[in-house]
Amino acid sequence: MGSPVAFACLLVALSTLGGNHSVSGGCSGRCCRGRDLSCLTTGWRMDRTHGTCYCDEGCARTRDCCFDYFTECPAQDCAVSGWSYWSGCAAACQASVRVRVRHVEQRPSNSGEPCPSLEQRSGCMEYRDRGGARCGLNSGPAFITSMEFGKGRPKHDNYGNPLDPGFCVEFTLETRTPHCTVENRPHTHWMRYIAEGFKVCVACEPPAMHNNSGSCQGDGLESEKEALLHWQAVGNHQCSGTWKKIRRTQRCTCPPQHSFVFI
Repeated sequence: MGSPVAFACLLVALSTLGGNHSVSGGCSGRCCRGRDLSCLTTGWRMDRTHGTCYCDEGCARTRDCCFDYFTECPAQDCAVSGWSYWSGCAAACQASVRVRVRHVEQRPSNSGEPCPSLEQRSGCMEYRDRGGARCGLNSGPAFITSMEFGKGRPKHDNYGNPLDPGFCVEFTLETRTPHCTVENRPHTHWMRYIAEGFKVCVACEPPAMHNNSGSCQGDGLESEKEALLHWQAVGNHQCSGTWKKIRRTQRCTCPPQHSFVFI
């Protein structure tokens, strides 16, 4: 097979020499979306035969495009905007989800790359109710999410003063439900790394850290060392399990996939 340029030269030569068929047809002004059997003409095809050829997006798959399809109907990939800001949590004072979106700025055409996902979800928890009052969090399971979530937390208060950097608690994972590895959504991928027997590090930082106690819900600091404590992954209510506290440290030193934050 020669190059497309050589093929185009051959067509011009055939026309000049008065061959059986002139370089006719073509896709100029005929580009159609999808598979459109009415989007056709008679002319040279990409397979170097002369006859009915098409100028629709589907012709690239069925290999019956006119010879100039890719120059007259160039592919345009989908283009999307940047992500919006994260929404607030769907519910106050309990583990829920937040959402961010982006919109299509240019739809794909002529077999261009399709549009990516336009919505992302992430586990979250708000610490004040809709009226602005502090949530009355009872003792219960530790709500955790990925360390990536913690990177977006504010480091200073509204007056520019640095917030308490918090601390880290190391745990040994004892059990986890099988649902942690079943879901395949972007905001649940981090849960795949929760596995029995591994040491994990969980950061306690504002706003999860209670101002009056300097602790996070479920951090286990007041529990016996061998006590079996419960945790819950935010973003998938069926992903939960138990762990045992090892120690409290100033900062988390576990690998990224085994580092989480209290919510």
